[in-house]
Amino acid sequence: MSEPLAALVDTHCHLNLSAYDADREEVLDRARLAGVERILIPGVDLQTSQIAIELAEKHDEVFAAVGIHPHYVSGWSEALADEIASLAQSPKVVAIGEIGLDYYRNLSPPEEQRIAFEDQLEIASALQYPVLIHNREAIEDILEHLNTWIRNLPPTLSTRAGVLHAFSADLDSATEAIRQGFYIGIAGPITFPKAEALRSIVSQLPSDRLVIETDSPYLTPEPRRGRRNEPAHLEWIAQKVNDIRDDDYSTIRTTTENAKNLFQWSHDITNSNIL
Repeated sequence: MSEPLAALVDTHCHLNLSAYDADREEVLDRARLAGVERILIPGVDLQTSQIAIELAEKHDEVFAAVGIHPHYVSGWSEALADEIASLAQSPKVVAIGEIGLDYYRNLSPPEEQRIAFEDQLEIASALQYPVLIHNREAIEDILEHLNTWIRNLPPTLSTRAGVLHAFSADLDSATEAIRQGFYIGIAGPITFPKAEALRSIVSQLPSDRLVIETDSPYLTPEPRRGRRNEPAHLEWIAQKVNDIRDDDYSTIRTTTENAKNLFQWSHDITNSNIL
């Protein structure tokens, strides 16, 4: 694509990982040229949460989320929870994440995953932050936890509880998550040739509950599949969503507005204008 198709927001991008150590600034430059006006970087552990904050403090258009991914919650403790809550005090932090459940790889015991998930949901509620939810073959348990959590959410979070990142479940699950106040994150798999089921789901969801993301360096979209992903590739995801919905980029413009509402930031990319 020669020109940006619209102002875009990458709501989930791991620029804090070592995959970008050699060319992180160039990656950010390419993102700007592709029309990506905001990037949210989630942590997966304490170190990457801290790096996300450092990158956000360095770049006006970059924001951070802090949290412990289910792969890394073995040994979860109250002290670790306190460290996440402390990191979340940075003015560039806008969410708690990446948190959730992963029953596919099971790199941490499921019971510890559930405890860490619940505790981090409570941190988010206390600090009035939305959450970035990781799901891998655990959607029923995730929705059950979230259904309990939303009952006591402060009014400021009731319609922006978080996002189901890189959504991969079914239409009923998406509908239930939206009912709970969540957005649905659409990533690179929407472009894969065999993803007809996902494209069908996206075509049926309300545009005011969709956001787009790269999950870089993972889930690289067609036609770049097989290479390292980066935020500039968000345009391929946006184009596919537009093609599915056939609405002259109206949905894509709406996803940018949705991200603004979800993370409570303004379109002016200066730290002084964070809402």
